[in-house]
Amino acid sequence: MNETFDLVTFLLLSAHILIVFVAAIFISANRRPSTAIAWILAIMFIPFIGAFVFLIIGLNKLPRHRRDKQRDVNALMMARTEGLELVSHGDEWPDWLHSAVRLNQKLGALPMLGGNTAELIDDYQGSFDAMIRAIDSATNYVHVEFYVLVRDASTAGFFDALARAAARGVTVRVLSDFLSGLMYPNRKETQAFLADAGIEWYAMLPLRPLRGQWQRPDLRNHRKLVVVDGRTGFTGSQNMIDSSYLKKKNIERGLHWHELMVRVQGPVVRELDAVFVTDWYSESGILLPLDTSPVVLGDDPALLDAQVLPSGPSFDNDNNLKLYAMMIHNAHRRVSITSPYFVPEESTLLAIVTAANRGVDVELFVSEIGDQALVYHAQRSYYQALLDAGVKIYLYRAPTVLHSKHFTIDDDVAVVGSSNMDIRSFSLNMEVSVLVHGRDFVDRMRLVEDSYRANSAPLDPVAWQNRSVGGKIGDSLARLTSALQ
Repeated sequence: MNETFDLVTFLLLSAHILIVFVAAIFISANRRPSTAIAWILAIMFIPFIGAFVFLIIGLNKLPRHRRDKQRDVNALMMARTEGLELVSHGDEWPDWLHSAVRLNQKLGALPMLGGNTAELIDDYQGSFDAMIRAIDSATNYVHVEFYVLVRDASTAGFFDALARAAARGVTVRVLSDFLSGLMYPNRKETQAFLADAGIEWYAMLPLRPLRGQWQRPDLRNHRKLVVVDGRTGFTGSQNMIDSSYLKKKNIERGLHWHELMVRVQGPVVRELDAVFVTDWYSESGILLPLDTSPVVLGDDPALLDAQVLPSGPSFDNDNNLKLYAMMIHNAHRRVSITSPYFVPEESTLLAIVTAANRGVDVELFVSEIGDQALVYHAQRSYYQALLDAGVKIYLYRAPTVLHSKHFTIDDDVAVVGSSNMDIRSFSLNMEVSVLVHGRDFVDRMRLVEDSYRANSAPLDPVAWQNRSVGGKIGDSLARLTSALQ
């Protein structure tokens, strides 16, 4: 009996050592040291469960065939964009922006183009109304892509506009994230409406292992965009759903979401559409034609230079992470960041703290309350380091959840899009943002930031330092989970 017990113990211990050894070699390859250590420790202390969890959520790249499709479209976009970097007001940029634009073009294959207009929309229903007007003017095609896509009382007008467009012969194509479709109501009703209207729809990143469609479950397509005829585009933070997100707990708490979208016109719209074309190719296998028409720089000084930045696990690099860190490091006077989920990667946190320490006026807008408990507590664990460096933190007052995602650098550079400043958006989610150069545009962004400040409570450094020990422990423990990427 004892010999059997000893043999079983020996075999289990040997298996444990072998699992940890193999994991240390496999996990440490091409992975951030902090992330690798977190996974190895998890497997060391809970070996079989840890190894199983790693196999499910530890691989942070999409399957090779999807990455190959991204490379195929990138090559087409790069061939199309040769020389287009000259179609901009590069002589008016700050010196460092030239390097940022080159970096973005190398990573995302899309150039910075002049001749654009951009309108900020921070009214939830007003954003839907603006999209409806654009769709009702469509004569050729409408491309729609949302992480969350639900037909409800608030969004019905948008879907009705799509149906009207399809009825008059406009080609309407729609993408939405597969997993989010399972998490919100009206999934079957929404899909049935699209089918009845003759609208082609595909789920993004489907999890259907029996059909060979499988990847890490939490690698999601988080993009939000609408493109009409290649003339008008919308992107930003807003999903296509009621502002309560139709969740019972949200409704009981009176929560509603505040967003920021940007309506763009000009050459940048075709670059935004190139992102849709890539995702449509990934899901349908059909490669739509890219717009290769000549781009002419307008002589109106009010026109803006803009560059679309796609990012996510279909790329070989963390595109948005590199851009954000570089921009913050190059700020001279002011950095204003809005991110509902703020769990920064080490290099981003270092850039923010360094900027504040060298005298840059840095502010961060986050929500007073959170809809995701683990993320909410994890982000709170970063506040002390920010406050110690002199960063001003503003808590947007409940019951509104500030869901906007954007930041501004100095007086003339801004980024607006779907990407949070967190590890998930940097490495796991497919995101899209727009980099804009233009003093007038940033002035309008400042008005948005001013409205946030007026509706926020500043976080007091002394009160935060003296918060309960239990709160500090909970925040620190939640932070540990952010390394398991």
